[in-house]
Amino acid sequence: MMTTGSGSGVELLSPPEVRVPVVFASPHSGQDYSNAFVEASRLSPRQLRRSEDSFIDEVFSSAPEFGAPLLRAHFPRAYVDPNRSAYELDPKMFSDPLPDHVTTKSPRIQAGLGTVPRVVADGEEIYPGKLTYDEARRRIERHYLPYHQTLAALLDETRAQFGFVLLIDCHSMPSTGENRRTHFPHNLADIVLGDCNGTACDPCVTQAAETICRAVGLSVARNKPYAGGYTTKHYGNPKSQVHALQIEINRSLYMDELRIERGPGLATLTRQMRRFIKAMTTMDFSELSGASLKAAE
Repeated sequence: MMTTGSGSGVELLSPPEVRVPVVFASPHSGQDYSNAFVEASRLSPRQLRRSEDSFIDEVFSSAPEFGAPLLRAHFPRAYVDPNRSAYELDPKMFSDPLPDHVTTKSPRIQAGLGTVPRVVADGEEIYPGKLTYDEARRRIERHYLPYHQTLAALLDETRAQFGFVLLIDCHSMPSTGENRRTHFPHNLADIVLGDCNGTACDPCVTQAAETICRAVGLSVARNKPYAGGYTTKHYGNPKSQVHALQIEINRSLYMDELRIERGPGLATLTRQMRRFIKAMTTMDFSELSGASLKAAE
């Protein structure tokens, strides 16, 4: 186990020896809410946690047992979001002009969910007033950049060792769309696999992941309502032997979504995901492109 950088809030759980070409990441499970952040917000600590993928790092914590590293962020998504481009900022949030290199228009910014979010997941405004650009820059330099530097190095090292690498980006999703910005199907699946509509990883990887999830008793959808975020799109490049797959888990399976507490299903889900991790790390990757992958049960 290691952390990267002083106060970066980035932790890498490494196996004694990396034995498989798979990397797991949990960018949104961080729960380190500083007093300064909470005091600067107009929301309660529980309201701020609405944006978390709560406990997902626990669900995937067995990855190192199977020879795969797990990268996790301890800083909260409501503070700075590593599943965005580095400088994706809403100019309405800031009291001073933003530099030219900042992206100020995107669907995520429009929804209030840029690199420094304006709202939490249920649409509530985080701040009573405006921030300075320097505040956003400090968050990005202290937390966002170390997270991606670590992730990029992990992917490069793993690809150099094995000739290719599979990134599994681990998330959770609310069970209903009863908020201001999201509309889900009535019967949301247990798992949504996002491969950017077939462009971020070899389709046989997505098929293998779906087969494994169904084998452990979970219903699966692909790319709807989540096709993959910045991390999946940015790193997934099958032509360069970097495959990225986003997995979203329905929160109703394992937690009380209102109280932000562990639910009775957490132990069961963790066992199911342990089987998923074992299967994804013991597949036959010898002919990845276009080959059928053997998913171990």
